[in-house]
Amino acid sequence: MKTILKTTGRITRRKYLLLFIVFYFINLLCLMIMYESIKQHNWLTFVIFGILLITTIVLLMVQAIKRFHDIGMDWKYALYLLIPPPVNLIGFIFLAIKEGQRGTNEYGPDPRKTDIV
Repeated sequence: MKTILKTTGRITRRKYLLLFIVFYFINLLCLMIMYESIKQHNWLTFVIFGILLITTIVLLMVQAIKRFHDIGMDWKYALYLLIPPPVNLIGFIFLAIKEGQRGTNEYGPDPRKTDIV
């Protein structure tokens, strides 16, 4: 759990894709619940799931930063993922497809040799 919150280091495509699917599903679920809560004027539910939505977006960005590190790119490229679709969707697909650098780079050791997942 501690490594999910850190922006340092690198992650593999498999781990990134797994976390992306989980967090993206939570995002969609939060958006649907928030939409329903607006229709019903239930502001407490709206705020709670809004906070959860923002949290999962931040966690997605953290994972994207680590994936950019694995490719050998700086964290600043992750800011492009904040642009609404289709730009951010293309960026997330790029991160899932692009192979990381082999061996150690300036961001850390090769995650393929250290990751369990």
